Amino acid sequence: MARLWLHLCISVQILGFCTNLFLSQTPGNILAQTNGKTEIFCELKREHTGVYWYRWSQKRQNFEFLVFSNILGKAIYGTNISQDKFSIHGTSAHSSCSLHISHLHASDNGTYYCSISQSSQLFLGSGTRLRVVDVLPLPPKATQEPISKKPRKHITKRKAAGEKGACSPLVWVPLATSVLVLLLSLIPTAYRLYRKHLTSPGGDEGCQTL
Repeated sequence: MARLWLHLCISVQILGFCTNLFLSQTPGNILAQTNGKTEIFCELKREHTGVYWYRWSQKRQNFEFLVFSNILGKAIYGTNISQDKFSIHGTSAHSSCSLHISHLHASDNGTYYCSISQSSQLFLGSGTRLRVVDVLPLPPKATQEPISKKPRKHITKRKAAGEKGACSPLVWVPLATSVLVLLLSLIPTAYRLYRKHLTSPGGDEGCQTL
């Protein structure tokens, strides 16, 4: 009767009536790598005598019993189910349990359900879809913003300003003025030296010779 109820919930796709009444299952989807391991959590919202775990294979259209764990922690495995692959872990308050799956292979693909029995009916969790691949996809690369060229422009402008400043009127005008003042200050001195030369004896002879 219980198995018939499970098939009814899965094949007719009326899980909305069979799930989330007493169970909360996470995560909803798992992508795992071959030979790796994973874990599925089931939170129990009502007292129970034990938790069942099932797997539904869409490819094989097969609903398979995996393992049952009672409140004492004793596990009963389904036919041809390896204890090395599947194990159950629960809390001391029996409010949650988890299914550990190791040595993952493509044959482990399917949707996993935790379940409890109430009044000869099995109530399912929301289901966790497991997909096993040989190589996990790489995470998307973070988009890097292009490096701003404004600092370079600032540097170029500063450099140009520096080069322009070397020939700026603010620089050469005061310099030219200083040179001019210096030259003008030398003219009287040169004139006095010239007059002194003319009045000297050597200077007279020189003039007479001319």
